[in-house]
Amino acid sequence: MTERSFRKVLVANRGEIAIRIFRACYDLGLHTVAIYSNEDTYGFFRTRADEAYLIGENKSPLEAYLDIPSIIDLAKHHDVDAIHPGYGFLSENADFARACEEAGITFIGPPSHILSQMGDKLTAKAIAQACGVPTIPGSTEPLRDADEALEKAISFGFPVILKAAGGGGGRGMRRCDTPEEVAPAFERVKSEAKKAFGNEDIFIEKYLVSPSTSKYRCWVTSTATSFTSASATARSSAATRRSSSLLRPGRCPRRLVRRCTRMPSRLPVISAISRPVRWNFWWTSRATTISSR
Repeated sequence: MTERSFRKVLVANRGEIAIRIFRACYDLGLHTVAIYSNEDTYGFFRTRADEAYLIGENKSPLEAYLDIPSIIDLAKHHDVDAIHPGYGFLSENADFARACEEAGITFIGPPSHILSQMGDKLTAKAIAQACGVPTIPGSTEPLRDADEALEKAISFGFPVILKAAGGGGGRGMRRCDTPEEVAPAFERVKSEAKKAFGNEDIFIEKYLVSPSTSKYRCWVTSTATSFTSASATARSSAATRRSSSLLRPGRCPRRLVRRCTRMPSRLPVISAISRPVRWNFWWTSRATTISSR
């Protein structure tokens, strides 16, 4: 793979996420393109781009921002060189990255084959286990129904958490502390996963109360085949909001960093959770997006 330069970037996202990317593009001297749904016609973010176009005219807001063919057609029609997905929506969708590649448009993020492996939490978890990295106790296949979810919850012990396999950004998650909460949470998470990510697969894991979260963040150019210690940093998180990190004091334990380097390359963020006092480590997730935060 060779380095590619571009001059016009379409941001396939909305709101504050899009604004942050527009600012970065402005600093780099790049022309920007915004897309917006009917409901976002008067959204402030669209005024921060050099160009703005309506997407999914007769569709709901979520359907509009998840409409891969329309986004690609619009990008080609307006001579877009690259697409930045932000986070959420299509940011971890391998089909979207592949569509960009096939259209000759740079996808600002991991290539489609990496997203195919790591864009789905269950697939990523299986890869972590194959690399000898310990993972949080939980299901390894999508849950069939609420009854299976309840059965798994009882076997793992409460509290548990239901998660969208294709989710991110703290969305598509529900904690359950009692058996009565499982069925309603199952339906809610499944519905949210389908609407927000276009993937209704969900799974269940043991919920860890008051854990300490460590993140291993790496940057790799498009020509690199693996990352090294020179292009990676590690840090710890002591507080979270909506299952996303807030504060990051301290540093990750070295033995955890060494284990994470076994994971596939070109992944922006790899996270792990440790329980206080006992200091047992479990790999918990990966973020295959280029952070705009």
